[in-house]
Amino acid sequence: MLRVLAVDDENPALEELLYLLRSDARVTSAEGATDATEALRRISRALEAGPDGEDGIDVVFLDIHMAGLTGLDVARLLAGFARPPLIVFVTAHEGFAVQAFDLKAVDYVLKPVRRERLAEAVRRVRDQVLAAREPRHPEQETAVTVPATRAPVHNTAEQIPVELGGVTRFVAVDDIAYVEAQGDYARLHTEDGSHLVRIPLSALEERWASRGFVRIHRSHLVALARIDELRLDAGATTVRVGSAELAVSRRHARQLRDLLMRHAGS
Repeated sequence: MLRVLAVDDENPALEELLYLLRSDARVTSAEGATDATEALRRISRALEAGPDGEDGIDVVFLDIHMAGLTGLDVARLLAGFARPPLIVFVTAHEGFAVQAFDLKAVDYVLKPVRRERLAEAVRRVRDQVLAAREPRHPEQETAVTVPATRAPVHNTAEQIPVELGGVTRFVAVDDIAYVEAQGDYARLHTEDGSHLVRIPLSALEERWASRGFVRIHRSHLVALARIDELRLDAGATTVRVGSAELAVSRRHARQLRDLLMRHAGS
């Protein structure tokens, strides 16, 4: 059973969120706070009491845009504690999803909040809380350290959240073949389809440079390892990424060829 603190500086939104949380059988208590200062006081009291104290808080459902400290500021402050409560962001703004998951948020729910979407967020929180409470046995600890051949597991830092019909999915960055600029948005292309996120291509270029993504055009960012073919035809350079053929601008062509040669050599 979950103990919840909901934080929103707009009373109608807070009351609606509390109503939905209290109607969920997995929530044993749900209290509200109308600003970050009040929320931090309650959380500090909960941390002092310990996880089993009567003031304990398992998860904070947190708005982002608030007067004074924002929800992101609160999450950054909580990250400095040894055992902070889990965080679920509840916001009307799509553009902060990447920062939210960098801060280890369990979920990112868009307003207006739908009952079934909130129920999914509660389920994710409950799963994490139960996993943290589950006792570990010595043989389990040993098994974790034994090398094995297995598929890589992606953590939240290696994933990007995408919203599909009110449900947040997580796309592994390693599954993205290329990214296409669409105004203030970016379309992520994977083998399974494409996903639109409200993040500028320039931000992804900077963020994913260390993960092997290179800019080949003002409209495209490509995973170097996903390039199947480089073509030079009558002065025009293109690359083939799966079934897609993408133009390479002249300013990026030389750098791309050098990177591909080094990549092939390694």
